[in-house]
Amino acid sequence: MMSVSRRSLWLRMIYALCLLGATYNHLLIVAEYDWGWDYGGLPVFVTTFWTALTLIDPLAIVLLFVRPRGGVILTLAIIAVDVAINSWVAWRYGIDLATFLAQVCFLIFVVCTWRMAAQYRASPR
Repeated sequence: MMSVSRRSLWLRMIYALCLLGATYNHLLIVAEYDWGWDYGGLPVFVTTFWTALTLIDPLAIVLLFVRPRGGVILTLAIIAVDVAINSWVAWRYGIDLATFLAQVCFLIFVVCTWRMAAQYRASPR
């Protein structure tokens, strides 16, 4: 049986890999269109959030390993808000279904595992 700390680490590494992929996508968009792009005319609250993820996702990655509980909570908040905003965008404007479903799957995974991922115990020295 895997220890609580090891299970937590594996889950946080999965979260970090997913956030790293998202960071890469946001960086590509910023590199191509700059920080102020409106994503083809979407509302400011949507574009501001999506662009801010370029910085917030890497922050969550760092926190997942430096302050595990905080990183887990931030990851849960990021994906919950992202799916909520993307749901609204999908309803109002349409959205790439494959990308949206991947985000929903990640949300479900994080919701089902966040407590276990946050059960970090530092190794005794």
